[in-house]
Amino acid sequence: MPPRSTVLRILAPIRLTQPVQSPPARRFSQSIRAMASEYKLKDIKDISSLSVAPGAKREVEVEGIADGKVLLVNAAGKVQALGAKCTHYGAPLAKGILTPSGRLICPWHGACFNAKTGDVEDAPALDALPVFQVAERDGAVYITCEESAVKSSRRKPNFQCSVAAAGADQDRVVVVGGGSGALGVVEGLREKGYTGAVTIISNEGYLPIDQPKLSKALLTDPAKLAWRDKSWFESGSVDWVDGEVTAVDFSEQFVSTKAGGKVAYTKLVLATGGTARTLPLQGFKVLSNIFTLRSVHDAKAIVEAIGDKGKKIVVIGSSFIGMEVANATCKDNSVTVVDMSKTPLERVLGERVGAGIQKSVEAKGIKFYNGAGIDKAEPSAADPSKVGAVCLKDGTRLEADLVILGVGVTPATEFLRDNKILRLEQDGSIATDENFQVAGLKDVYAIGDIATYPYHGPGGDGKPARIEHWNVAQNSGRAAAAHIVNPSAADPHFIPIFWSALGAQMRYCGNTANGWDDVVLHGDPAEAKFMAYYTKGETVVAMASMGSDPAMVQSAELMRLGKMFNKSKLQELVSQAKMCGESQLRQGVDVMDAGLLS
Repeated sequence: MPPRSTVLRILAPIRLTQPVQSPPARRFSQSIRAMASEYKLKDIKDISSLSVAPGAKREVEVEGIADGKVLLVNAAGKVQALGAKCTHYGAPLAKGILTPSGRLICPWHGACFNAKTGDVEDAPALDALPVFQVAERDGAVYITCEESAVKSSRRKPNFQCSVAAAGADQDRVVVVGGGSGALGVVEGLREKGYTGAVTIISNEGYLPIDQPKLSKALLTDPAKLAWRDKSWFESGSVDWVDGEVTAVDFSEQFVSTKAGGKVAYTKLVLATGGTARTLPLQGFKVLSNIFTLRSVHDAKAIVEAIGDKGKKIVVIGSSFIGMEVANATCKDNSVTVVDMSKTPLERVLGERVGAGIQKSVEAKGIKFYNGAGIDKAEPSAADPSKVGAVCLKDGTRLEADLVILGVGVTPATEFLRDNKILRLEQDGSIATDENFQVAGLKDVYAIGDIATYPYHGPGGDGKPARIEHWNVAQNSGRAAAAHIVNPSAADPHFIPIFWSALGAQMRYCGNTANGWDDVVLHGDPAEAKFMAYYTKGETVVAMASMGSDPAMVQSAELMRLGKMFNKSKLQELVSQAKMCGESQLRQGVDVMDAGLLS
């Protein structure tokens, strides 16, 4: 029988222990400001007592700052201090991973920082980490910092830019769309030193928001959801235009708006996102109180329809959006989910994991009709203009005060449908190369939900894929920005990551667009504690987990490096875990085999 310590080295959380290589300093890495002071690190007498081996990290308290903590890292033999919390949602970075190349990765959602400079390398983080100098003196160890920087654990990137008055030959990047991808573009441009004009044209009606919170929590205040305020964009000389683009002239390089305006560009980034699908069935086009959920306006309408609660809500589609909104609305309401699949999320997670998640969610009172076809929507007897029931093909009638559709999205490219130069893909998306540059069109990029790009993650083999993740939109925006600033730079490579609120937090990395044929499962999805590795042949193409951070981000990094374990090895490890009597997933930190990430 193998020793227990060897069984779950890839199945349990892992610490990456190879030495960190020092990357070159980036242009906008900021040093400590003039008002910084020295603070003593608690219970640390000298640097040798830090017990931070090369490539390791440790969270330490800062004396004199209430709840102040920093993360000590050994970067290429030099011990320094960084902000201790991820700037996305505040996850403790001590529980994340530090890779040999110096990538410090959040344990929750995959935000990545440069361990040497604190700069952002991957979404969803926007703000960088502050970096503090460490010094040893008189039998104690100190950091030089501002108290506010330690408490906030964030540093704004250098976004400010003054653009000269527009001229006929001035460089201008025009971004069509105002979501996550657009934000990635403009932040990426300014961080990398682009000083030309930047214009965003958006029909959203608000600034870029934390969109995942719409379905996860039904938040309705754009100001509270916004990642950046208006003054931020103004500081970077980003011209924000509330409007709708109706056409693009790729020959003359300008876009036309619904209001009759024309905006010229030298570089164009199409980032219009997706449009929620509806059902072409009787009643669904004419009755009110039938909603999709894609915007703040949609969330507001749903919240208003629910009112004082006690409502009968039918959710059509056990997609991630459908499952999240069911979870968000089930308190004090009666919620029923209907889908044609055998189990929720079957296409992405498979029957075993989907059934386990269903069982977990059913404990909250949510009812499911699986394998069910929709026949029609019937009007309410009290108000014939509103929906009153959803009728299934087997004759079942589900009473409903409101209906929420979670049946997918289509690329929001209708304004390009009849374009004489650009030909859309069959699904309405736009084909791009690895840099998200539109195939056959110079100086034009497409990112996010509308982009079909060569996927080089495991199992991708460069085949075209369209991935509808918030993280992918922002990362593709940063990739397009990098190519605009420096077309000779290496092609970007990131692994898709997303997360979902399904009673408990689920993490997911990789992509199954080109199919999967088996799943190696460890743990119990019904108990919201599992790791599932989706395979095609021997290749692990995706991974999902609950209650086992930072397993997902470890897998994502291994996938990015091409060093993920294969199916046979994972099956062996799971089998050994069962032989050793592992009744639960391992907690804490395990050490990966030396050289795995060398």
